[in-house]
Amino acid sequence: MDTLRHVKPAVRALAPYTLALREAPVKINQNENPWDLPKAVKRRVLARALARPWSRYPDFDPRELLLALARFSGWRADGILAGNGSNEMIEALLLVTVSPGTKVVIPEPTFTLYALMTTILGGEPVRVPLSSRGAPSRTGDEGSAVFAPAGPSGHVPPEPLGVTYDVEAILKAREESHAPVTIVCSPNNPTGSSLSPAEVERLCEQGDGLVVIDEAYHEFSGQTVVPLLERHPNLVVLRTFSKAMALAGLRVGYLLASPELVREVNKARLPYNLNFFSQAAAIEALQEKDALAKSVRRLVAARERLRERLADVPGVRAWPSDANFFLLECLGADPRAVFAGLLRRGVLVRDVTSYPMLSRCLRVSVGSEKENDAFLHALGTALTEAGMDATSGRA
Repeated sequence: MDTLRHVKPAVRALAPYTLALREAPVKINQNENPWDLPKAVKRRVLARALARPWSRYPDFDPRELLLALARFSGWRADGILAGNGSNEMIEALLLVTVSPGTKVVIPEPTFTLYALMTTILGGEPVRVPLSSRGAPSRTGDEGSAVFAPAGPSGHVPPEPLGVTYDVEAILKAREESHAPVTIVCSPNNPTGSSLSPAEVERLCEQGDGLVVIDEAYHEFSGQTVVPLLERHPNLVVLRTFSKAMALAGLRVGYLLASPELVREVNKARLPYNLNFFSQAAAIEALQEKDALAKSVRRLVAARERLRERLADVPGVRAWPSDANFFLLECLGADPRAVFAGLLRRGVLVRDVTSYPMLSRCLRVSVGSEKENDAFLHALGTALTEAGMDATSGRA
């Protein structure tokens, strides 16, 4: 009996969104905040939890949290939907917009859940490649990024070209495909690239399709497109508590859009989707705005210090980033071998070599000072083991 024949063929052909279970003392692979919520905040959350019966459902509509999110974001409470992580908000939005054959424009490489959910729902991802920064001096093989070559002495320029969003290509793809939905992660996971508010406004103005901006990492970029919601009813903003807000373990996310659109997306939200403990933690975390800002500044400064130190490491190049992570390009050594070498020394990063354009890259989350030092110490040995000639930067 082949019970799997009842599963959609398109779903059976997909690779799942998954993460191999690996453990390491230094865990810098999931873009988490290395600094936990203060104990005083945790005690307030526990007090809230202990003061109510656990045998009762949470509020059907988390009104207290929505009001707190409205004050925090500067957007109206009836235009906010909260859920079990921003992933649930992505799912709910696509459930009400994607039918069989619906086109969804997705610049890539990016968070793979967008295309995965679109395909499961019968839609068709319209993939728009990111573009290299500056004029490319050589063309890499398919699946590889394009970078400046080494100079006459074998020295590689310290600043990477990296990749950025091609707004003109996104606009063209929307127009040609008549896609009703465009999803852009800004800052982008895994490249750290961002769209400016002016560029997002162009996307909103040129067509009536929904423009979905995933701001999971917006705190680290110092910019947001939430103010554009007032004059662009086709704009949707997604946010999470899992990164800067240090609540990855409790899964809280939210969607901001026009009240009319939120009412429709809400129809796809599962009942009692956000447990009372996560609601309480989110409410208390929102009261720590000053502490949050301090943590973000600390992480951004640590990111730039780490990239500066990597500029002196032969054989690798750290891409610029607006998020709490960056891509590390291995110029000669096999990045998978470097990944394995780091793991053997207790440092876990993210292997993104299977992503389009990133065949020579690893993604590194910015950790604590101690974690960053451990990463740098392990990297030199990992590069040597991977066959890198540290004097020339060649394998």
